[in-house]
Amino acid sequence: MTKQEAKSRISKLKSQLWETDYAYYVQDKPIMSDAARDGLKDELEKLEKQFPEFITSDSPTQRVGGKALGKFAKIKHSSQKYSIDDVFSFNDVLEFDARVKRFLKLSIDKNLEYTAELKIDGLNISFIYINGILNKAITRGDGIIGEDVTHTARTIKNIPLKLKENINVEIGAEVYINIKDFEKLKGFANPRNAAAGTVRQLDPQVAAKRNLQAFGWDINIKNLKTQFDKLKYLQKLGFPVEKNFIKVNNIKSIENHITKIEKIKNKLNYQIDGIVIKLNDLELQKKLGTTAKHPRWSCAYKFSAEQATTKVKDIIIQIGRTGRITPVAILEPVKVAGSTVSRATLHNQDEIKRLGIKINDTVIIQKAGDIIPDIIEVLTKLRNGKEKEFKIPSKCPDCDLKIERKSGDADHYCTNKKCFSVHKEKLYHFVSRKAFNIDGLGPKIIDLLLKNNLINNAADIFVLTKSDLEPLERFAEKSADNLIQEINNSKQISLEKFIYALGIRHVGEETSILLSQNAISNFQDTISKNFIKLIQDLNLEDLNKIEGIGEVVAESIFNYFNNKKNIEFINKLFNNGVEIEIEKREIKKLRDKIFNKIFVLTGSLKNMSRDEAKERIRNLGGQISSSVSKNTDYVVAGKDPGSKHTKAKQLGINILNEKEFLGLLK
Repeated sequence: MTKQEAKSRISKLKSQLWETDYAYYVQDKPIMSDAARDGLKDELEKLEKQFPEFITSDSPTQRVGGKALGKFAKIKHSSQKYSIDDVFSFNDVLEFDARVKRFLKLSIDKNLEYTAELKIDGLNISFIYINGILNKAITRGDGIIGEDVTHTARTIKNIPLKLKENINVEIGAEVYINIKDFEKLKGFANPRNAAAGTVRQLDPQVAAKRNLQAFGWDINIKNLKTQFDKLKYLQKLGFPVEKNFIKVNNIKSIENHITKIEKIKNKLNYQIDGIVIKLNDLELQKKLGTTAKHPRWSCAYKFSAEQATTKVKDIIIQIGRTGRITPVAILEPVKVAGSTVSRATLHNQDEIKRLGIKINDTVIIQKAGDIIPDIIEVLTKLRNGKEKEFKIPSKCPDCDLKIERKSGDADHYCTNKKCFSVHKEKLYHFVSRKAFNIDGLGPKIIDLLLKNNLINNAADIFVLTKSDLEPLERFAEKSADNLIQEINNSKQISLEKFIYALGIRHVGEETSILLSQNAISNFQDTISKNFIKLIQDLNLEDLNKIEGIGEVVAESIFNYFNNKKNIEFINKLFNNGVEIEIEKREIKKLRDKIFNKIFVLTGSLKNMSRDEAKERIRNLGGQISSSVSKNTDYVVAGKDPGSKHTKAKQLGINILNEKEFLGLLK
């Protein structure tokens, strides 16, 4: 066989095998026997071995490659990945629809199109295709940075290595292991854990044996108009899509679909934990935008949680990073929704009183949304007189100082700012995934470092050396090297993660993002040296102006950054090598006419949604206010402006039409 003949034969064999695999793995309609397919693949392998110059990455023979070396590469997503907000009743679904209409300023009686897709209980992966050929597969990670798992993702037989069109595209999908294949495995609590563990295998040979599967649900193609179009286009490209998706003309029609799916869900060969409901119109999705965590145009209806009964062996208290006291029920271990539960939070003393729960009670436990263990009922008729009441103690069990509950507060707090338990929790929070994300520095290692007096506060972590770690139990030369490398890699951090890591009371992930976007972001390449001045320049009035930050949170932020010891700690972080990084692409956008200026938007804009306009302003260092005052710098007036436009005229505020506003952004 000549080279040209071999090239032609290889091309035809690949094309036939792509078609055969698509029919078998995606359509579940085999077009030839396994033996016939194996014969074609065997011929292809022999030809590729004889003519290796014709081997391509999209060949069916190339699904299983060599082992990955060491840890998975971290890759930044092209755009942030958001989680979907959960709802647990159809009334919640109706409220979601009403919220969408309020935001879009539509009548509550207006019918909107929605799609409903089964929520596969798997692992979120982004598949990137270049010229139609699979190039990379990236885990969701923290939504901003994921891990490169291409070597195992290529073993997923029902996803194409080559799409039916030669396009550059990113496809969002859920990777899972079907129930029959899961039952053959050992060592995993449920199929989702099995899928997650398999995707992160270093050896793709192991992944190939476990038979991963995937369903696509998103694709970033500009010319599509609806979510339904996306699903149909994925099918056209040869990418598998879960078949039970529908489009409805109004939200109420989804209730029948939920009822139908609840009847068949246990007959499916893959686990689902709900139904994802999405506004169908992509332009309307764009107008709605997102919160810091969730898209406003989607929700996930979660099926009723699995329940079980167990006994409360004890109630203990946990002390959080802010000193908050949380009572926790210690349970006789019980399996619920595929995992073993031995603890359940009781939140606070009011919740204990509401449930009427006592130590030794028999209780019904469930996992809300198959995730969070919750005690929902006490079976009082099963009491035998040995039950004991529980009250949050008046003194902290760790430091023996006063625990108090302030008037109007649902929670109790340890009053000792130097409480060791509080100190440890702050350190655990500081190194956690959503903060500095120091891989390998978990609670046990933190405890070990504290026990050996190697750290006093979080800033000390960044000056640890290999020689500090090697003498410790659990550390060898390589593990010490690895941890020091992880610590050094974490020194450069985004502004919102830095704020979150500080552990300010009432300041969670979303508030950290709001504060970084509105107040002090995009100042220069590294704002570490200017951070304290910038943050202290914000008074309570400035903080209260930030949309989404209320009075209580504003006061907490203000008090934190006006505390001398906190400022000393932040300076120590910077002196020990921590740097707050701002992306250069954002800095290039900075304009003196926008930085620190206060904008009010009124009326609708033709070229962008209200949320997009706000984001553009914030990216340039401007601030958003919901009301016009003498402090307002600009009012952007779109079509049909309201009373804000009138008030701006009265106060002599600079009013911009849409064209002038766009000019300011350039």
